[in-house]
Amino acid sequence: MKTPLLVVIGGGPKALAVAAKAKVLGDLGLPAPRVTIVEKHGIGANWTVVGGWTDGTHRLGTNPEKDLGFPYRSVDFRGFNRHVDHSMSRFSWSSHLIAAGTFGEWIDRGRPAPRHREWARYLQWSAQQADAEVVLAEAEQLSIVDDRWVIRCGGATEEPLVADAVMITGPGAAHSDWEHLGDRIAGPSKFWNQVADRSVPVVNRAAVIGAGETAGAILHQMSTLDAMSISVIAPRASLFTRGEGYFENSVFTDSVRWNALSLVQRRELINRADRGVLSTRVMEELRLDTRVGHVEGRVSGVQAVGDHVTVGIDTASGYVSQNFDYVIDARGGRDLWMLDLLDESARDRLELAIGGPATSERVQMSIERSMAVDGLGPALFLPSLAALRQGPGFPNLSCLGLLSDRVCAGLMESTTLTTSLTNGARS
Repeated sequence: MKTPLLVVIGGGPKALAVAAKAKVLGDLGLPAPRVTIVEKHGIGANWTVVGGWTDGTHRLGTNPEKDLGFPYRSVDFRGFNRHVDHSMSRFSWSSHLIAAGTFGEWIDRGRPAPRHREWARYLQWSAQQADAEVVLAEAEQLSIVDDRWVIRCGGATEEPLVADAVMITGPGAAHSDWEHLGDRIAGPSKFWNQVADRSVPVVNRAAVIGAGETAGAILHQMSTLDAMSISVIAPRASLFTRGEGYFENSVFTDSVRWNALSLVQRRELINRADRGVLSTRVMEELRLDTRVGHVEGRVSGVQAVGDHVTVGIDTASGYVSQNFDYVIDARGGRDLWMLDLLDESARDRLELAIGGPATSERVQMSIERSMAVDGLGPALFLPSLAALRQGPGFPNLSCLGLLSDRVCAGLMESTTLTTSLTNGARS
């Protein structure tokens, strides 16, 4: 059986989890894909200021023990599952600290959440341990030729990559569609660069659009800056804290429980524990900051008018507009940003596989157990869209070990099937 090539777009935790799992499987003599990571700025870039989503100083919102191998409960490698789990411990957060000589200090300090830049160093260390193949380039277009993916990149390589499967990770570009309106409107990347340059404008009235993880980090930073008032504009009736009890957390790592829930229950839990919610740490800071207020509604438009920004808001009571001196669009990336990479033919193949136009709901419901779009060949893995059908832990850091199990096992199974069918046709 040939070794399939999996190209992963994005050099974050999901890419490293799959690369580490492929390394472990290969070392154990088990079938494993070859993994090539394509990342414009290098491994872990989105956890540093260069990626545009943070300045690197904020702390991880997830326990770092939920590392590349978590929850260390493989089920896809019959007869070798415990061997795989044990071998993955080489890539654990604790192993990283031991290698750096800081494990004891971390324990003595009460196991603090690492800063984003420290998490980036963990990912970079893991890439070295896994002998990961990394192409420093930006993936610009994906097409399908002879049932294989052709990935055209800018940057370090001019030759397109040809792969048996592609996995797309990450949140996309950290920019706002409204940034072109002027300096008083910023997306995440622009804001964090202003923080790094110490050029965030001093204003009376600031607004942050959004109430999820991206907004939480920005609100935390804004609380340290001068502003008379900070309005959080978000669609829900209140700002909510992420559910972090045992029962919420367990659903992130227990796919059996998830499969037993109805779609209504799944959406309810995702909204309660993952989407559009703030960490308890950020919420406590906001509670104590009298400058912070909540504006219920969904932003329908933004205009730069003179020396202020007018924000149009659709609320439960109707349309309103408010003026601010500075607005940060912190809604996060678009759900389907990755489909912009597909050329017209590949997009047609995708829509044929999912049974219609590529809406967020339709694509999410097409993600099968391996994180791939069901019915699409060659395989396209989209773990960031797997929450609704497979479980809320797959789009984030909650079960990277399970994610890599499913991707590697699913790819090798499909490769075996394809090889068998090809050999059968030849005979």
